[in-house]
Amino acid sequence: MKQRVGVIGGGQLAWMMGAEARSLGLELWLQTPNANDPAVSQADHVILADVQDVTATGKLAEHCDVVTFENEFVDLDALGKLVGKGASFRPTLDFLAPLLDKYDQRLCCERFDIPVPRYQTWSLGDRLPEGWQYPVVLKARRHGYDGKGTFVLKDQAALAALPSALAGTALLLEEFIPFERELAVMVARNLSGEIRVFPVVETQQIDQVCHWAIAPAAISKTVAEKVTNIARHLAQNLGLVGIMGIELFLTAAGEVLVNEIAPRTHNSGHFSLDACQTSQFAMQLQAIAELPLGNPKLLTAGAVMVNLLGFEHSDSDYIHRRQLLIQFPNSRVHWYGKSGASPGRKLGHVTVLSETSNPEQLTAIAKHIERLWYPQSDA
Repeated sequence: MKQRVGVIGGGQLAWMMGAEARSLGLELWLQTPNANDPAVSQADHVILADVQDVTATGKLAEHCDVVTFENEFVDLDALGKLVGKGASFRPTLDFLAPLLDKYDQRLCCERFDIPVPRYQTWSLGDRLPEGWQYPVVLKARRHGYDGKGTFVLKDQAALAALPSALAGTALLLEEFIPFERELAVMVARNLSGEIRVFPVVETQQIDQVCHWAIAPAAISKTVAEKVTNIARHLAQNLGLVGIMGIELFLTAAGEVLVNEIAPRTHNSGHFSLDACQTSQFAMQLQAIAELPLGNPKLLTAGAVMVNLLGFEHSDSDYIHRRQLLIQFPNSRVHWYGKSGASPGRKLGHVTVLSETSNPEQLTAIAKHIERLWYPQSDA
């Protein structure tokens, strides 16, 4: 009998996990609200229910050997009651607990002597707290992603222009880091403590949304070791069973600071589907299903992953633009099949494999892909 893996969520991350589940001989069950969600087409069984519906999650857990998460926006207290009834969640709820709140993430990193930007909790006011100067970064402590809930404040006018709805939101105030590069890394760990670290990538973020990722990052061996050691340290000390993504800043002085931690598969690891011996999605499943962990080694000298973001409100499937991308040499196009486009919505991604790791050439490829995808006025 096939081992059954349940996933809470049915978006593109679960969709990419689905194909890997089949190749590993696993039976995939989903809990997702809509029959047209991307991952439904990849699942063996689907429970149509909101991802916060704990009764539905209980049913999912009854049918599955292990349950995992597409994202971290979960109710730990409610899920904890299911654990008492025999539900098996991986990663565990104890692992997730210090990572759901960005302030708790900061405390966690400090506890493990991992560098982070200066920070403090803050309630929205007319002035910055004493001792703080612009520019600063303001983040909603929970439920922020893809730039949502994150604000870079350059001056007092930017503070005054913040939406009034933030007044009742728990906030994290951070120093602005004049970084040289933004980096990211995926790390997996299984129950027996084996750890696999993927190649470090450089990401290009615009308005806190990832536009592309280049693998491997053009960084020194010393910096790569710093990032890898941080990833291993967090995975081991937090007791990870599964995979997580870590976003970091690299300063001109060579200092590496943790920006955010995503306790799941992550956009910055999508390149691994085509460019690595084992993808982040396969590694997640291997880790939680107690299968041997694969090898995250790059299969090519370099790779660039470009997000295909919505640029208008439309029901188009953009087949013409996708055909242009498919014709690009050594490209692999992944289209998520979402119903409807809107500005900034992640509709798919394309990975281009390269015989070079030269960052200038890989950046040129990323820009070429964007010119093919976006209308010229937005390119």
